Amino acid sequence: MKISVELTLSPLQDDFEPLIVDFIKKLRSSGLEVQENALSTQVFGDYDEVMHMLQKEIKTTMELMEIGLLYMKIVKTDRSTYEPHF
Repeated sequence: MKISVELTLSPLQDDFEPLIVDFIKKLRSSGLEVQENALSTQVFGDYDEVMHMLQKEIKTTMELMEIGLLYMKIVKTDRSTYEPHF
């Protein structure tokens, strides 16, 4: 089953940028399709592969944060080629 996941990581601490950059770099090195914009990062692929990778990388990142939020949306389809039609 293919999924699309949108992630927004928000560390609630002064030195937040290195945590976000490190998290995105780990997602990029996963071998899965990753797309980024100014507000979020999207990951696309097989459910089991995406969730296995996210489980590991989210835990690692949360352990490095003092306090933080991670917003995640999951869509049951591959939306990697989506383009607006308007």
